Amino acid sequence: MADKKFTTTSGIEVKEVYTEPSGMNELPGEFPYTRGIQKDMYRGKPWTMRQYAGFSTAEESNKRYHYLLSQGTMGLSVAFDLPTQIGYDSDHELAEGEVGKVGVAIDSLKDIEILFAGIELKNITTSMTINATAAILLAMYIALAKKQGADLKQISGTIQNDILKEYAARGTYIYPPAPSMRLITDVFEYCSKEVPKWNTISISGYHIREAGSTAVQELAFTLANGKTYLKAALDKGLDINIFAKRLSFFFNCHNNFFEEIAKFRAARRMWAHITKSLGATDAGAQKLRFHTQTGGSTLTAQQPMNNVVRVGMQALAAVLGGTQSLHTNGYDEALSLPTEAAAKIALRTQQIIAFESGVTDTVDPLAGSYFIEALTDELEAAAQLYIDKIDAMGGSVKAIEQDYIQQEIAASAYQYQNEIESGEKVLVGVNRFTQQEEVAQNVFRVDDSIRRQQIDKIVRLKEERNNNDVSRALQNLAIAARGNDNLMPYILTSVECYATLGEIADTLRNIFGEY
Repeated sequence: MADKKFTTTSGIEVKEVYTEPSGMNELPGEFPYTRGIQKDMYRGKPWTMRQYAGFSTAEESNKRYHYLLSQGTMGLSVAFDLPTQIGYDSDHELAEGEVGKVGVAIDSLKDIEILFAGIELKNITTSMTINATAAILLAMYIALAKKQGADLKQISGTIQNDILKEYAARGTYIYPPAPSMRLITDVFEYCSKEVPKWNTISISGYHIREAGSTAVQELAFTLANGKTYLKAALDKGLDINIFAKRLSFFFNCHNNFFEEIAKFRAARRMWAHITKSLGATDAGAQKLRFHTQTGGSTLTAQQPMNNVVRVGMQALAAVLGGTQSLHTNGYDEALSLPTEAAAKIALRTQQIIAFESGVTDTVDPLAGSYFIEALTDELEAAAQLYIDKIDAMGGSVKAIEQDYIQQEIAASAYQYQNEIESGEKVLVGVNRFTQQEEVAQNVFRVDDSIRRQQIDKIVRLKEERNNNDVSRALQNLAIAARGNDNLMPYILTSVECYATLGEIADTLRNIFGEY
């Protein structure tokens, strides 16, 4: 057998033994926050245990939310169907076959009212995985909070609102990059005044990793995108010490245990230096806060119970890496949306780590490990090379327009697939330790009839609402979009008179064009 090379998934060489202590003498909660953003971390309070849910109709999703809250979930995470993500109502011809499939269908404020029926928005935090139509869904959430009589200064949650990674890795964009960036900075500006506890963007490496990037690329491209958003907000005249406090990040956690922990530590350190170099002096504006989700692409349809172990290991790495909030995938997600049983074991995985393992008793328990510190430095150095290259191109928007980021991710995905097919990388139950599969039972499926239900709701809505108010609101939105006004108040007015998501998105399409 030839000399086996030991490397992380990003190709960083792993030595047989690490003998050099690091020069690590910083404390958690102190610049550059490598060891964590709070000095007491989970001794103070545990991370937020979120479970991602949302499927079919608002009524069905609402039942799942009440179930998750009863099981001890602390925050809700909303998945939206594809038509909602790309600004089409359920009755649009392009929505056919997709309504309610990968998330919940939201056509108007009516659906949001049903989605959160019996749930006081002031008592929970809600994370919404939405990008191109983020401003519209946030407006719907704000409109519902107002109807419930909540204090908008107190409601909290996150919208993903990260369009750059859509162009780079995921594809649910609507408008060209420039107007898309305008919508994002409009949300920053509006929320800093009106909804100050809302996290206005969750800069996402998750989908970059799911598209096949390495850990280093996930780190580099995510922070480069973050830097681009910071600069766009600064160009708009916003104060970095205020708006940077409301940025959060969303990372993937894959199987290579130590590399993932080092990635999170490196991310905090790099972001602290990036924000500081752009003028942030407030500690809150220099701290990288992040949500983690275990790696969807690491789950296998073969021997799905093996995924329980993968998810447990990834969740532990995220906790040892200092995450602020965590979503654990269901073991059956390679087959379908998670069943209730899979969602429960995913949540129990987090609770066992939090309350039984003892890993929360001290902050950054792996600090000072020769290996962890060396790996943290190496990931940082490798990611910095990418960031320097993107900076030289003129930032992420330019790098995306030149197809650079997309090509880098594709090359890594290709290499990984080759390694699986050649057997160089072992995937348990897939290319080694395989067995004759039984056909999976209890797979969760969404019925196509729900498109019919959504269309009926839209028809009723358009009969009942004041259509003059709607056309006036949409006209005002169009005028504002041609000028330089902040669009959020116009979107909110449109939503409150029950204009549909598709009507609002189309109004903007007519002015901004499509990409």
